[in-house]
Amino acid sequence: MNTKLKNVINLFLPIILGSIVGFIIKDYIDYSSLIKPPLAPPKIVFPIAWSIIYLLMGISYYLLNKNNEAGTLDKTVYYGQLIINLLWSIIFFLFKLRLLSCLWIILLDFLVLSMNILFSKKEKIYAYLNIPYFIWILFATYLTIGIYIVN
Repeated sequence: MNTKLKNVINLFLPIILGSIVGFIIKDYIDYSSLIKPPLAPPKIVFPIAWSIIYLLMGISYYLLNKNNEAGTLDKTVYYGQLIINLLWSIIFFLFKLRLLSCLWIILLDFLVLSMNILFSKKEKIYAYLNIPYFIWILFATYLTIGIYIVN
């Protein structure tokens, strides 16, 4: 695979995969009908936030690879957290397994934190680009657990 194509894939893969999952689950999203904990944002916030987060994640990974700094562990944690992230939506909305989604997102919290630690050891900007992601995932953890408890 040529370098330009590989760079484009690294940059946009999170957005592409997130869009595919969004398309798969769109008819199963029951967010509006759920009782939500305090601070729960309106439904429109989620696609905007995730688009920005996926773009920042892609930029971070693109830069890491562009500079030939991605080791096997970096790649494993990056792709692992991306897969866990994408599967959360399927578990929560498609299968409606709310308790499992609570445990799943806690796993995601640790993977995103691990990714940021690994990336920061290479270059701080790689981790800084993922700080909004980590904050959003922590907030999503609160929402997931809150929705599970109140429903």
